[in-house]
Amino acid sequence: MPNRQEYPVIEALLQSLDGLRFEPPVAFVYQPFHYARPMIERYLERFSQGTKEVFFLGMNPGPWGMGQTGIPFGAVTAVRRFLVLDEPIEAPAQQHSQRPIQGLQCRREEVSGTRFWSWAERRFGSAEAFFQSHFVWNYCPLLFLDERGRNVPLDKLTRSEQAAIIGPCDIALQSLLAMQQPRTVVGLGHYASRCLKRCAGDALVLRAQHPSPANPSANHGWEEHLDALLLSAARDID
Repeated sequence: MPNRQEYPVIEALLQSLDGLRFEPPVAFVYQPFHYARPMIERYLERFSQGTKEVFFLGMNPGPWGMGQTGIPFGAVTAVRRFLVLDEPIEAPAQQHSQRPIQGLQCRREEVSGTRFWSWAERRFGSAEAFFQSHFVWNYCPLLFLDERGRNVPLDKLTRSEQAAIIGPCDIALQSLLAMQQPRTVVGLGHYASRCLKRCAGDALVLRAQHPSPANPSANHGWEEHLDALLLSAARDID
């Protein structure tokens, strides 16, 4: 396993975000970079190196995806079968009784992650082929839950809480983009696309529908939507 200092983007985010406090409705904050650190380090080691053509950005973890596995859009089956990642994951010290971290033993699948990685497998065949020219990241690594265990979206935090997150998360995103130099960056949803417009420099910024089932327009033809968006962008660049 690589030395932790080889991943300054993780170190910087941990140092900047760990001391933050959040007001209700946030009752629990999960930080996968702590309890699933070997998993995210392995993901970066295998897939983040070199320049990329397309960079995908999500918002923050959900309780059944990255919250369980540490991997962006990390639906359990996709992480095990398509990404072929299997590193130890420890439960956080404080967690909601209805949202336990079970890692790769979790039997519930994140629909967003299943949709995204199914698209990647259909189009590229293997994780190695996909990551040769593509990369996937979540803007903020924190998962927020209310007292009933419901997900609190990042964009529903107070303005001051969002302001405290934006600085370090922008820096981390800019660092990855500078390393990978993608020509096209794709925000999966409105929030992610706004972050890319701040941070992506001269890259072409696209906004794709978020694959979440909470987005009604994504429940039919989401893969076709993404295919068409990327094809149109490729024609514009060429």
